[in-house]
Amino acid sequence: MIRSAGGVVVRDGRVLLVHRDRYDDWSLPKGKLEPGETWEEAALREVLEETGLDCTLGEPLGSTFYEPGGVPKEVRWWRLSADGDAGISDEVDAVRWVTLAEARELLSYDSERALLETLEPGSLCEPGS
Repeated sequence: MIRSAGGVVVRDGRVLLVHRDRYDDWSLPKGKLEPGETWEEAALREVLEETGLDCTLGEPLGSTFYEPGGVPKEVRWWRLSADGDAGISDEVDAVRWVTLAEARELLSYDSERALLETLEPGSLCEPGS
């Protein structure tokens, strides 16, 4: 099984989506675990690599499962928060902060749209705001 981790980066009532030219898709930032890495470490590293955001880990949001090329893959997700500006990288050619409604329209994968259903609209505000 392929093990991956990712983040739902939340700020100012919006979530961060990334566009990967290689797949021509809009998705939540995620990627494969490296040897010896925890799921949480992978989620933070992958978001940093894809968007340049150094995030703070929040609560776990569950897992999604699918089979790219017939190989089972699990992605474990966390809510993340970050300051600063997101940017492009070698893997990502565009980033976009969007509302939940916009994310549901833009995301390429049903499993990621379903993951967003775990977020309450009022929960998209930063703690203490």
